[in-house]
Amino acid sequence: IAGGSAPIDYLRDQIRQTKAAVNGKPFGVNIMLMSPNADDLAQLVIDEGVPVVTTGAGNPGKYMAAWKEAGIKVIPVVPSVALAKRMERAGADAVIAEGTESGGHIGENTTMCLVPQVVDAVEIPVIAAGGSAEGVQLGTRFLAAEECQINPVYKELVVKAKDTDSIVTGRYTGHPCRNVKTKFSKKLASGEANGTITPEEFEEITLGSLRKAVQDGNLEEGSFLCGAIAGMVKKVEPAKDMIEEMFTEAEKLLGK
Repeated sequence: IAGGSAPIDYLRDQIRQTKAAVNGKPFGVNIMLMSPNADDLAQLVIDEGVPVVTTGAGNPGKYMAAWKEAGIKVIPVVPSVALAKRMERAGADAVIAEGTESGGHIGENTTMCLVPQVVDAVEIPVIAAGGSAEGVQLGTRFLAAEECQINPVYKELVVKAKDTDSIVTGRYTGHPCRNVKTKFSKKLASGEANGTITPEEFEEITLGSLRKAVQDGNLEEGSFLCGAIAGMVKKVEPAKDMIEEMFTEAEKLLGK
């Protein structure tokens, strides 16, 4: 369940619906730590007995003790070896090593460079989009799933994206974030680079921009977060078909 900055009452309802649907099987909630409601969501997952929490866009250290005491499996996204080690010391059950090609908030290391180094640096399981890992996380492809609850404009941008159609904003504010190229994202990136947009103005302009993309498909003010791999996403289809195709292709590669 994507926490984002959605209202807590809505997320509570989503958690309860999911819990009823999975009938005792595990499920997870993602907390974007830069969201203004991160503290409330961190408490909500405890109150509702969520079994697994993943985190992104920051360091979840201040929540770790309470989550572990509640029996929650914690799996932070990490963009560096240093943060992976810190999360292991803090009690993380696994880490997601996310390369700079990924959508949303990113570091500078590519997946091919980052994953093997994280695997060597920690004893806990490493989840990634590349080799040497013990699991796989996918985000961008599922943006084009029929079940994904984003605006159709967002899905169309992903499906039509070419290999060069992603751009990173926020490099100068210290919070780099990969988006689909739009007039808005190109304006942000160029404004940061040439100094016509200050870090304070950048934060003000981008406040609520993900919500504007997800809910409204607002091309003028929305941040359409997306990985560089979007060029390989060709159509909107059921999530079930995506997963079956991935397993079929993996079996071919393994010669089964």
